[in-house]
Amino acid sequence: MHNPDRFVDWFRHSAPYIHAHRNRTFVIFLGGEAVRENVSGLIHDVALLKSLGIRLVLVHGIRPQIDFYLTQRGLSSTFENNVRITSKACLECVKEAAGTVRIEIEALLSMGLANSPMAGAKIKVASGNVVVAKPLGIIDGVDYAYTGVVRRIDTAAIHQQLDQNNVVLISPVGYSPSGEVFNLVAEDLAAEIACALTAEKLILLTENDCLLPKTNQVIQQMTTVEAQNFLTQTKNINVGVIHNLEVAIHSCQQGVLRVHLINRRQEGALLLELFTRDGFGTLISSAPFELLRHATLDDIGGILELIVPLENQGKLVKRSREKLEMEINDYSVIERDGLIIACTAFHPLKATDFAMMSCLAVHKDYQQKARGKRLFKDLIQKAQQQKIQKLFVLTTQTSHWFLERGFKVCDRQALPSSLRSYYDSDRNSKVLFKEILSSL
Repeated sequence: MHNPDRFVDWFRHSAPYIHAHRNRTFVIFLGGEAVRENVSGLIHDVALLKSLGIRLVLVHGIRPQIDFYLTQRGLSSTFENNVRITSKACLECVKEAAGTVRIEIEALLSMGLANSPMAGAKIKVASGNVVVAKPLGIIDGVDYAYTGVVRRIDTAAIHQQLDQNNVVLISPVGYSPSGEVFNLVAEDLAAEIACALTAEKLILLTENDCLLPKTNQVIQQMTTVEAQNFLTQTKNINVGVIHNLEVAIHSCQQGVLRVHLINRRQEGALLLELFTRDGFGTLISSAPFELLRHATLDDIGGILELIVPLENQGKLVKRSREKLEMEINDYSVIERDGLIIACTAFHPLKATDFAMMSCLAVHKDYQQKARGKRLFKDLIQKAQQQKIQKLFVLTTQTSHWFLERGFKVCDRQALPSSLRSYYDSDRNSKVLFKEILSSL
């Protein structure tokens, strides 16, 4: 191993996610394009998730496979609004494609050769008629024939198979009570299953990234409101990305906690998204992934983990756990997926219009990304609301950061008497202050 320390560090940091994901239900969508190409790596990663105690429902697509069988028979099909119109002849190709792909995935999940990623996996796969469907019908004069939509999901049957430690594999076809078969849009089916099961996660392995238009960088996370605004305000979005975002918004609104859009072409993308703090794809959730909030007693361990290294470097004054507990109501934190990545404290002085700002700290992995500025802005708003006239800060190594934000240097004797207890002569900190009311 070239870098054992890096591996150990990664493995340790993945532990919270391993614990958090165990016994949770994930619905994973895998497109027919991925199955047609080299899908073995993805299936190995799915098997790894299963070995970690995750309850898995795998929904696969069949679009390119349907096209292949249509071409073989000299047939074609048409699309309206990016939805295939399924004629009776096309339906036969749908059945053939669904059966072929399902068998291929089952075969991969059944592998157990020594010296392979699947060695000893012994994964059992369950499939069945758990999707009750109805015809999409006639829309704007277009008859979609045997293209259908989900009417009901047999959640009891799925839970039964999950309880028996099976992976549930579902093809994009549904059945009516009269015995008819309907071709379903696979992504929509995955969303309906995730909603019916109230799954913790819906994971869409996509063909395209969700990118910021100006920088072409992958969008790391969005709330459902932000995703809807992105769809409304952004031009020339890939059709597939639009559909994926619409599926994600719908799923979150129906109770799925998080939807992940992951480019399936990146090796190990599924593991990177699920077992690293910043992930790899785009996360959609109803609530913000990163939240600035008031600290609670439960945050003390996270705050200490954040500030102790800075205390050891002399950048922050040392604080005992007891002192943090006594002053916890003065603290604000930025929480990112359960990790405290930044904090600060605002200490207003009773019967005065003065306050002290202290303990501004940002995790080393999240610096230079405006978290400190965000905390500072929130603190200034608190000061304005409480009619604070002067905000003081003591610093040894970050005076320029405060000077850039309107603070001025003053003599330690200018500190109000009630603030002098914060001053440690051994640290010889600089004293800075900012006029608050004048900045309104």
